[in-house]
Amino acid sequence: MVSVMATDLQLYREKCSACPIRHRAVCATCEPDELARLEAIKSYKVHRAGATIALEGDALPFAASVVSGCATLSRSLEDGRRQMVGLLMPSDFIGRPGHSTAAYEITAATDVTLCQFRRMEFEDLLASTPHLASRLLQMSLDELDAAREWMLLLGRKTAREKVASLLLIIVRRASPGPGPKSIELPLTREAMADYLGLTNETVSRQLTALRKDGIIGLTGKRGLTCDDLAALFDAAGEDGDGAILT
Repeated sequence: MVSVMATDLQLYREKCSACPIRHRAVCATCEPDELARLEAIKSYKVHRAGATIALEGDALPFAASVVSGCATLSRSLEDGRRQMVGLLMPSDFIGRPGHSTAAYEITAATDVTLCQFRRMEFEDLLASTPHLASRLLQMSLDELDAAREWMLLLGRKTAREKVASLLLIIVRRASPGPGPKSIELPLTREAMADYLGLTNETVSRQLTALRKDGIIGLTGKRGLTCDDLAALFDAAGEDGDGAILT
């Protein structure tokens, strides 16, 4: 994934309507006057790949929307083991109203650009901006539904279906709409294995098998193409609406 260039960031500062996530982010339903109030408390921050955006349990002085790139959410166990529990893709929201600390460790998997809002002022704005509060609630409920479905599917799917499901999620988020897809995977194979609860070798074998079956193409270290999204749905054990096939 390519990070947002400095010239683009300047454009977003001047005009929110130019933002690539404008109609998918927390501000999607805001009226012009509400956008103006958000603009007064926003700033942009670029985190390079591998950088820690927030540490679990540390103060989180901002709320934010992911403008570009991909970040991972992880939790640590008492014995030092760490588990990746989620991905943040463009338009996803960081922060939880009423909570001043980060619930997860957030790490930039690629270069990540955030549109940040000062937390206290954002919470005050939520209380007086019904469009903003309603949109955040909708996004939270969608995230909860997705998490529940992901837990269910991980318990029922084969290794091939798990890998295909993760690819499907990434492809659909990184390149919305119909037609052939060509993206850079934001995760290494090791990170994919961690997220899916598989070994590195298993992930590599399944990627190779999906390539040999003509479902995906692999180029370089992270390049992925998919000319037939329906075939990837089928490999993931899902139908075109995202429902699991039985």
